[in-house]
Amino acid sequence: MKTNIYDIKGKDTGKTIELEDSVFAIEPNDHAIYLDVKHYLANNRQGTSKAKERSEISGSTRKIKRQKGTGTARAGSIKSPVFRGGGRVFGPKPRNYYFKLNKKIKKLARKSAISYKVKNKGIIISENIDFKEVKTKNIVELLNNFKISDKKLTIVLPEQNKSVYLSSRNLKSVKTVLASELNTYEIMWAEKLLITESSIDILRRIL
Repeated sequence: MKTNIYDIKGKDTGKTIELEDSVFAIEPNDHAIYLDVKHYLANNRQGTSKAKERSEISGSTRKIKRQKGTGTARAGSIKSPVFRGGGRVFGPKPRNYYFKLNKKIKKLARKSAISYKVKNKGIIISENIDFKEVKTKNIVELLNNFKISDKKLTIVLPEQNKSVYLSSRNLKSVKTVLASELNTYEIMWAEKLLITESSIDILRRIL
C-alpha cells in the first residue's frame, strides 16, 4: 500500500512511501488492543492509596460507656468505624496493579491500532519535522496546515527532538512520542497520527 508524503506546510511533496500490509493493514484484534491499553494504564497507577483501619487508629482502648442502661447501642471502642475519627471499614491499601502481557500480544495490539488508524484515514506521513526555535506557535501552525487543529494528535518522531517536544508540551491535544516507544494507548488516544518519514523504518523493524 502506497501513501503520499507531505511537508510540514501540509502540501503534497509528490513522493510516496510503501506501507507494508503486515504492519499497517492487518485484521485488527480488539481484545489485544483492550489488553495492551489496560496493561499500560495499570502500570501507570501508583497504588499508594491508604486508609487507616480501627487497629491503626491512635486512641484509648477503654470501653467508652457501660454496656447496658444508656438507651443507646452498646459501644466498646472510640476507634470504631461508626464514630467520627474512627477507623475505616475495608479501606484501600497499597498494592501493585502490574500484570504481565506477552510481547506478541503487545505487538499485535500496536499493529491492530495502527491498522484502525489507516482504515479510518487517521494517519499522515510527513517529512522529518524540526524547528529552529522553541515556540508553541510552530505546532499550532502545523495543526492549521493539516486542518486538524480541532483534533487530538500524536506526533511520532524517529529520535529525541527537543524543539518539537518543547513546542508541543503546552498543548493538551498534542503528544510527541518516539517511534521505538510508541504504544497502543497513545495510538488509540489520538484522532490523527502524524508519522515522520524516518519513523516508518523504525516501525517496520520493531513490528
